[in-house]
Amino acid sequence: MLNKNISKNLLFVTIFCAISAILANCSLISSNNNNSSNESAENLNTNYSKPKVVGTIKSNEITESSGLVNSRCNPNVFWTHNDSGGSEFIYAINEKGEKLGTWKVTGAKNNDWEDIATIKDKSGKCFLYLADTGNNSGSKSQFTIYKVAEPKVTEVDKSSSKKKPSITETAEEFKFKYPDGNPDAETLLVHPLTGEIYVLTKKMLGASEVFKIGSKIENIGSVSVPAIPNGFLTGGEISPDGKHVVLCDYLGGYEIDLPKGAKNFDEIWKQEVTKIDLGNREQGESICYSSDGKRIYAGSEKKNSPLIRVEKK
Repeated sequence: MLNKNISKNLLFVTIFCAISAILANCSLISSNNNNSSNESAENLNTNYSKPKVVGTIKSNEITESSGLVNSRCNPNVFWTHNDSGGSEFIYAINEKGEKLGTWKVTGAKNNDWEDIATIKDKSGKCFLYLADTGNNSGSKSQFTIYKVAEPKVTEVDKSSSKKKPSITETAEEFKFKYPDGNPDAETLLVHPLTGEIYVLTKKMLGASEVFKIGSKIENIGSVSVPAIPNGFLTGGEISPDGKHVVLCDYLGGYEIDLPKGAKNFDEIWKQEVTKIDLGNREQGESICYSSDGKRIYAGSEKKNSPLIRVEKK
């Protein structure tokens, strides 16, 4: 996977420098009228504390953590997975980054898993969603989202590994095609109350496109973050109360708030995006809310990556 990461980073740096040079003497105006870069404090969200590194993912099995979510059914448990080539495994870790177990997802295939999401249904059962939506090469035309019952994490599972994993229930798969084009996408959102599924594209040029995934695939809007590039999204989650969305790219974190009194969640895509200071991230590809929505956690794809936490003031 080293060659893939080198290629991704070289592409990012090359195009980033080109865009920066072009825009050096002109204003960048996004679709949401955000006029700032990653280094600017103009759109900084001041509702969160300064970032703190609370752990490090040290497991030799987790080398490209590409998604992160805080369990709603297993206390103090986070779920993560590797990027493409990581096989069909999910990993339970704690806030310190210590591995709590390895599970093989039955009935799933990891072509290019890019993000993970979770919900707790009305009966109290939790599910994990895995987004096989990566398309760096642009060669894929069909994509898959897997839904699997979240395993219960026990002390016995600490001894599990890729060679002798614990086993999940059989995953339900949903295959889909976009109405136009075959974009790369690394952000999966599942609404905690309605179960509606969203996929946000990763774009070097222009705003990220928002697709609602259901019986039909709808392009319902776009998101432009206060950064250059403004649509290079690599992860995200909807808050447990369904009133906020947190997103990230390689360098920063961002939040969108649903207006008070809004009756339709999709109004959130028309709102201003604010930046969240996540400190230094080498290649940030994962971000999530805590199970109570009071904290945000962020990770990176590199081996031995830090877990970063910010808290609501």
